[in-house]
Amino acid sequence: MPRTNANYVFRALADPTRRAIFEELTRQGEQTVHALTRYAGVSQPAVSKHLTVLKRAKLVRHRREGRETHYRAQPEALGPMVDWMEKYGAFWRDRFDRLETVLERMDA
Repeated sequence: MPRTNANYVFRALADPTRRAIFEELTRQGEQTVHALTRYAGVSQPAVSKHLTVLKRAKLVRHRREGRETHYRAQPEALGPMVDWMEKYGAFWRDRFDRLETVLERMDA
């Protein structure tokens, strides 16, 4: 699966309802829109809009079965966000190591 831009992933997961829906799908596996609506505590049209944003970020996939649409999480789509966090985690670790060195020199 091609990687998506980290910005799409961050934007999609910035909303607490979308984050909760994604987490629910990750924990519980594939679910229908109706089940997600009951879980999310918002209207079905609102859940559908949230799922559209999650689909654009490639965080969920869907399949139709009769009248029902089933959604499942695609955790591997978190890859760009994980890559971004690793890059900046390394950056800040280096900065803190340098700061520690400077502070040690000041104490000496």
